[in-house]
Amino acid sequence: MNETWLILGASSAVARAFAREAAAHGAALLLAGRDMEDLEHQAADLAIRHGVSALPMRFEARELASHAGFVAECRQRAGSGLLNVFLAFGVMPDQAEADADPAVAAGMVEANFTGAASVLGVLGPVLEAQQGGTVVALGSVAGDRGRKRNFLYGATKAALLVYLQGYAARLSGAGVRVLCIKAGPVDTGMTWALPRLPFMASPREFAAAAWRRAGRGGGSAYLPVIWWPVMTIIRLLPTPIFNRLNI
Repeated sequence: MNETWLILGASSAVARAFAREAAAHGAALLLAGRDMEDLEHQAADLAIRHGVSALPMRFEARELASHAGFVAECRQRAGSGLLNVFLAFGVMPDQAEADADPAVAAGMVEANFTGAASVLGVLGPVLEAQQGGTVVALGSVAGDRGRKRNFLYGATKAALLVYLQGYAARLSGAGVRVLCIKAGPVDTGMTWALPRLPFMASPREFAAAAWRRAGRGGGSAYLPVIWWPVMTIIRLLPTPIFNRLNI
């Protein structure tokens, strides 16, 4: 069966790399985001390089009322093929900025969780009806434990993980695989302002690993995998010790 990957937040570095991975495996692409000029250039490049259909689509996570129409258009453009989803959008303002401005805090919750839950909720019946497909969503190791440096961002990713667990249970009877990737730091625009972080992956390495892991089924996975033992230790630290750490 022909497959189409809907890439939500397609202008991000990780999403670009994942789109290239999918195209290299012969999948058609729907590149969704806000920067239509960028998406048009991406689509043209992928179509030429890989000989696949690649179409740009406008998508705004915070415009919840637009999601039903957007998903209907996605289903139409995918035709009779299997529709898969790669959800990569999100924002990470500084914690101090979010503390100082409620609008910044609310915007992060809307983009990282509310928007994701909304568009996935509308996609649910489409995925059920086609009796198959794969959903890959980018979570974060930050969602494993609230850290003083970015606890609001972490809270949005923790909420997304719980949502995806229930979403997977709902869609399991239809043969839909749902994977939450607990991402460690990736060398992208979101991390450029930060000091060099340990175990940082390139977008290309990360996307290739995500593609391979998606092929093995749903659930949750740490990428890079080194974050599994690291976060296991962090989760198990006693609270008084953890609270003294500047992480």
